[in-house]
Amino acid sequence: MTDTLPEFPGVRAARCPFDPPPRIRALQQDGPLARVRLWDGSTPWLVTTHAEQKALLSHPQVSADVTRPGYPVSAPRAGGGSLSFILMDDPEHHRQRRMVQGAFTVRRVEGMRPAVQRIVDELIDDLLAGPRPVDLVEAFALPVPSLVICELLGVPYADHDFFQDNSRTIIKRDVTAEERAAAGGRLLEYLDALVAGKLAHPGDDLLSQVAGRVEAGELTRAEAAQMGVLLLVAGHETTANMIALGTLALLRHPGQLALLRGSDDPKVVAGAVEELLRYLNITHSGRRRVALADIEIAGQVIRAGEGIIMANDVGNRDPGVFPRPDELDLTRDARRHVAFGFGVHQCLGQPLARLELQVVYGTLYRRIPTLALAAGLDDIPFKHDGQVYGVYELPVTW
Repeated sequence: MTDTLPEFPGVRAARCPFDPPPRIRALQQDGPLARVRLWDGSTPWLVTTHAEQKALLSHPQVSADVTRPGYPVSAPRAGGGSLSFILMDDPEHHRQRRMVQGAFTVRRVEGMRPAVQRIVDELIDDLLAGPRPVDLVEAFALPVPSLVICELLGVPYADHDFFQDNSRTIIKRDVTAEERAAAGGRLLEYLDALVAGKLAHPGDDLLSQVAGRVEAGELTRAEAAQMGVLLLVAGHETTANMIALGTLALLRHPGQLALLRGSDDPKVVAGAVEELLRYLNITHSGRRRVALADIEIAGQVIRAGEGIIMANDVGNRDPGVFPRPDELDLTRDARRHVAFGFGVHQCLGQPLARLELQVVYGTLYRRIPTLALAAGLDDIPFKHDGQVYGVYELPVTW
């Protein structure tokens, strides 16, 4: 019977690479909840509608603890080691999260805008002075957030090849548990050494603050290193993919690109960022949880111990919330999207991601108004094999 269930996350249509997988999207028409089949044969509930996703993401009997039986893991896990706090429940989740959340307040992040603008402008200067065509991923989309998060954390940018390569392995679905654990282990060793250095010679950076928590006895060295891995990986992977995929989407929608390129109004740029976050949904493995008690919702009962996946890509295409949801419309008020999740576990770094995207989308296309694809859509390698969606390469010219 389970063989007849749709596989999740599913396969996107080749001609519609920005849209959710058609079979998963079709489930939304049948109701808010449906069973799907994962790689390991488990059959968790898939939640496809915006309201029910928000309700469950904020439900007190829904757990983010990856170690609980029934949790719908996205790939094989290797046991042992410390966990990231995003895979924990309160109170431990809250205790660790509050140690770093001060660095990501809207006010604190806004103070970084001049530095981010400088980074973006310098990289565009390099693009304009260099050869054409060029891979925008390697030359621009990856360096922008990598430079920003390195500066914030106090991580040497010279090591970017090392942490980018290992980050890619961690978020791929088609690697073995051993390969993923080995990549995670290398990053943990690297961050542990950096924490040790910050303990001996603290600086004015976030990793030094985390090291201070170790010195105060509030974190172990292992917990501090794991926190550093989370901040480093999440701080560059997701935004880099949004920069490249967002650029591709805009180049494929020239009318929308013209609206953005033709305005210097910060509100227009900010609105465009929200709509692109809604439309693209680079986190395409869903927000994963497990029920701690029986929960009745939308005419169904989710039993204690059953897995739950909130498909944010489908939730952000809910026609009851976003009219004409499959259209990219930069004039739309898309602020209710769930690209960053919802509830106590919603993305800690969303103010920084928004700032980086505002600076990039508000600068790149004005400074290079003739930016164009240097390859056909069929020749662009999409990341169908990862937990974060995007493109491996984006050849552009001007």
